[in-house]
Amino acid sequence: MYKFERGIKLYKKNSGKNNAAPQQVTRVRTPRKENGEILATVENLLGANRLRLRCMDGVVRMGRIPGSMKKRTWIREGDIVIAVPWDFQDTKADVIWKYTRPQVNWLERKGFLKG
Repeated sequence: MYKFERGIKLYKKNSGKNNAAPQQVTRVRTPRKENGEILATVENLLGANRLRLRCMDGVVRMGRIPGSMKKRTWIREGDIVIAVPWDFQDTKADVIWKYTRPQVNWLERKGFLKG
């Protein structure tokens, strides 16, 4: 149960965390068209909380991770996100939601993600 490390402290082993049951999808947030939200795939991480997004409408935009998402959500290349294009500059967008892997599988089954 405990691992003896360097003769000084006892550390609890990481037991049972990898044996957890797979996540069940109970509810998935879908993009709201009335708010201008669209699905996008992260292509590149540009640094300074900026991303290159390939949106479902065919436009490649520069995405910005707002401060409210910056610390609590880690975004990587290939992730599916919801983006809101800017009103005054269509080549930029704000990222407002990141999907988990089970949620992406659900979106693919329901036809939200095209090919």
